[in-house]
Amino acid sequence: MSNSNSTSKVPFGQKVAFGIGMLANQMFPAILGIFMVVLVQDLGFPGWMWGVLFFLPRVFDSITDPIMGFISDNTKSKWGRRRQYVFIGAIIMGAAFIMMWQLHREDGIDYNFMYFLLWSFVFYLGLTIFSVPYVAMGYEMSNDFHERTNIMAVAQWIGQWAWVIAPWFWVIMYDQGWFETADIATRELAIYVGIICMLFAMVPAIFIKSKSTLNENYSPLTFKNIGGSLKEILNGFKEAFKSEPFRKLCIATFFIFNAFNTIASFSFFIVVYYLFNGDAGAAGIWPTLFGSIGALATTFLVIPIVTKMSKVMGKKNAFIVSQGISIIGYVMLWFLFIPGKPYMFIFALPFFSFGIGSLFTLMMSMTADVIDLDELNTGKRREGIFGAIYWWMVKFGFAIAGLLTGAIMTLVGFDPSVAVQPEGAVTGLRMFYSGFPILGTLVAMFIMRNYNVTEEKAREIRTELDKRLLVKEKDTNRKNKNRIKNKELYNSISIADK
Repeated sequence: MSNSNSTSKVPFGQKVAFGIGMLANQMFPAILGIFMVVLVQDLGFPGWMWGVLFFLPRVFDSITDPIMGFISDNTKSKWGRRRQYVFIGAIIMGAAFIMMWQLHREDGIDYNFMYFLLWSFVFYLGLTIFSVPYVAMGYEMSNDFHERTNIMAVAQWIGQWAWVIAPWFWVIMYDQGWFETADIATRELAIYVGIICMLFAMVPAIFIKSKSTLNENYSPLTFKNIGGSLKEILNGFKEAFKSEPFRKLCIATFFIFNAFNTIASFSFFIVVYYLFNGDAGAAGIWPTLFGSIGALATTFLVIPIVTKMSKVMGKKNAFIVSQGISIIGYVMLWFLFIPGKPYMFIFALPFFSFGIGSLFTLMMSMTADVIDLDELNTGKRREGIFGAIYWWMVKFGFAIAGLLTGAIMTLVGFDPSVAVQPEGAVTGLRMFYSGFPILGTLVAMFIMRNYNVTEEKAREIRTELDKRLLVKEKDTNRKNKNRIKNKELYNSISIADK
């Protein structure tokens, strides 16, 4: 049975409400990635502490995500399965982000390390409570093949502004006209970011409609049942991953996202050390412009084009073509990073942006189609579990990327702490910068070549699910009528006896 309250067409206001949640969902990690540098550069954290802070909360996150997916999928409430968690998660996430960055040099490195680590766990718990049901909410907003892409396109368009805005925090944090030191900057800026993003994250909970699930036949959410549900969660993971189309989506996303994030920080080093000979002052705002212009290209160019492409040629073909365009961008960056002409790399950014820019718009839409297929095969509606698995793969890719970034820098002999790099270090960095994501993208394209949930198949699945729902509704109505008749008969007999 489908428990979705979805319809074919979704009002634009509902899409915007979902998209504002996506802005919060992307702004927190975007700002977090920038603020984290302050721990090492300004507060003196050694590398191993940074590694622990990067790794442990994400391990915790990977455990809580599937549990939250199970809880969300099985919640009986007059508000539905998702909205209350999105609201509560937004509050925890925003408050924890503010507290996490209230670090003072005079407290010492060891104290600040433990303080930050503990609040990181709280922040990631809030992120899980918010993001897992939030993503599932998007999957169930519509049952129409193309409308799902429209929903995700609007959400990604709004969410991309996080990556346009975030790079400018570099400028604000390290401009002494704004703040005396970067650690003072993070303490104050975290308050504004935490409050504003918390309010953005609440918007889907307040404005996206849902139906009551009080009378649904879900697994009871007792402490004993949730504790014992790990086996059911693992079985749900296994069942979901047995779906070949879903498996392809997850693995392809892993390769593209992992490859991109492995080399993402290299753009800063290439701009400073290759274009400006290691002079960060001379580089000025060019590293910021790289990230910001790339995000603007995604917002105004990539997402609208990819949305149109998916309607004309289908989602799989749109994915293949988009990733092919991104490969052209990575090749162009090899040639367009030109010392003395930093503006030249701008010409590559629209092509480069097609990789990540198209990824989640198409993949989240395709995941919603695969969830329909899962319901057809199992009779269960499991947006929470599928969303948790998919984003677990994304986070796993992000964690692996952190390890690979350090490994590549060590391999090529690049040391960001020195102004003059060993011979060949920057060239090696540039080779990985273009070559590694090309390799990951080609692997992803190969994996997706036989993805078979076409528009025609998706519509057939939807038709069959609608038939099942109609039969169930008729059966429910018949039972209700019989119950009413029996009650009327009982009342008439009671009156006659009197």
